[in-house]
Amino acid sequence: MESETTHRQPGLGDQFPELTVQSSHGELSLPDAYEGEWFVLFSHPGDFTPVCTSEFVAFQRRHDEFEALGVNLVGLSVDRVHSHIEWVTWIEDELDVRIEFPIVADEAGDVATRLGMVHPEMGASTVRSVYVVDPEGTIRLVLQYPMEIGRNIEEILRSIRALQTADEHDVAVPGDWPDHPDFGDRVLLEPPSDVASAEARLAEAEGADHECLDWWFCLEDLADRE
Repeated sequence: MESETTHRQPGLGDQFPELTVQSSHGELSLPDAYEGEWFVLFSHPGDFTPVCTSEFVAFQRRHDEFEALGVNLVGLSVDRVHSHIEWVTWIEDELDVRIEFPIVADEAGDVATRLGMVHPEMGASTVRSVYVVDPEGTIRLVLQYPMEIGRNIEEILRSIRALQTADEHDVAVPGDWPDHPDFGDRVLLEPPSDVASAEARLAEAEGADHECLDWWFCLEDLADRE
């Protein structure tokens, strides 16, 4: 049983915990600062390190794409605010990239520990964690990468597009969507939950906008809904 001071690491479907943090853009209250909006909180092992620097540049290069999806970016490490400020200044001076999103300064490690971003066997630094949080403050995706491997920003964007598509159209998406080698950008309909619905699904498939390979495997091109 959890004590009053011990928290379970939040996971998929949980509400993002209420946290007040210091960042390179000032104090932030999460998730309230982005109420009604998506946000991605991602941690990095440390400022002034090569892989982390490459990631921050990559995130910033795609910043407009995140913004177009209504997604806010927030970085985090156990470095101090002053270190974050010096680091982003170095990135702008040396790489000509201006980091526009805030970076949380979790010097005491409280936030990182609460979110499971610190693995003792990996040292005191935060690993490369990613939390994708929806407009209701619900955690929709959690990813973790080892310290020696940089993240794939396209996969994070793809996942958000997939989540938003699934939410909007009440569907699921195949692996490698929207570029599945066999199904392309088509989506999957929710399987029927009883025999009558399964039989009806197959019967209505003839001439319908969706294609059923079987009662539980039906594909639809969302363009047909327009």
